[in-house]
Amino acid sequence: MATKLNPIEVEKKLKGLDYPAKRQDIVNQARKNGADEEMCKVLGKLPEQTYNKPTDVTKSLHDLHS
Repeated sequence: MATKLNPIEVEKKLKGLDYPAKRQDIVNQARKNGADEEMCKVLGKLPEQTYNKPTDVTKSLHDLHS
């Protein structure tokens, strides 16, 4: 099971991301904003789809842990 991430911290690390975004865009933006390797690893496990807003990302992260 993936490490559970704090949604507020994830949204901070995604600041400046242009939506819609793909999984790799999300990982790249998080890395650019100083996300640690663990967060990048978990974000890399998101389903490959288009995310239209930050809450789409946090919902998918929640679904990874369900």
